[in-house]
Amino acid sequence: MITLCKTCGTSYDAQPERCPICEDERQYVPASGQAWIEYETVTATHANKWQQLELQLYSIKTVPSFAINQRALLLRTPHGNILWDCIANLDPATHAIITALGGLRAIAISHPHYYTTMQEWAAAFDAPVYLHASDREWVMRASPAIVYWEGDALEIVPSVTLLRLGGHFAGGTVLHWQEGEGVLLAGDILQVTPGKDAVSFMWSYPNMLPLPARKVEEVTRRLVGKSFARLYGAFEGQNIPANADAIVQRSGQKYIACLK
Repeated sequence: MITLCKTCGTSYDAQPERCPICEDERQYVPASGQAWIEYETVTATHANKWQQLELQLYSIKTVPSFAINQRALLLRTPHGNILWDCIANLDPATHAIITALGGLRAIAISHPHYYTTMQEWAAAFDAPVYLHASDREWVMRASPAIVYWEGDALEIVPSVTLLRLGGHFAGGTVLHWQEGEGVLLAGDILQVTPGKDAVSFMWSYPNMLPLPARKVEEVTRRLVGKSFARLYGAFEGQNIPANADAIVQRSGQKYIACLK
């Protein structure tokens, strides 16, 4: 019976005694202790809300909120649909909608906090899951669909490239869509701030542990020369509608200056 951690959404083949994802300092174990829920219970008691962000880009978010409460993004391309990041709830309605839209060509995930039920999504749509090899230790359930990629960039379909930035996790990844002025799907490798005019960088968000300046410099340097007018973060409303590439570079410089 597939069991999920109620705090982070990571899936297990059976209920474990502990959740290594939550015990890591980049997540947390609630003061009330670790709690679990069956996958089938989640799909029966939750639904997914869809929002069109761009002509070919959709947000998928679970309601009521579950675990970390991130959104997944569905990117439609002439070469097939890409699911960016993952949410735990693959309910029948979501399966039907994605099937009607042409299924999935691939799944790509920014970092281990959003692995959740990637195995179910991959099996349902016969799609590979691209994870950076640097984070393979955080995969709690094996799947033949998982493709561990290495290096700093991987084009998964024409005009869609995964970029390893590191930072929050060693394999921390963003997706660069080279369409028009360009779009960056950032997960929370880059965290959009409330004013939507800056991003920030953290090693641990819940425990408020910052990244050192040298790591932030590495993250922003890997984006130099990449054009993206718009940026979409991990959570609902975290959208930068214009000048996103310049905003990221300016934010990195400001962050580094604050640590001097």
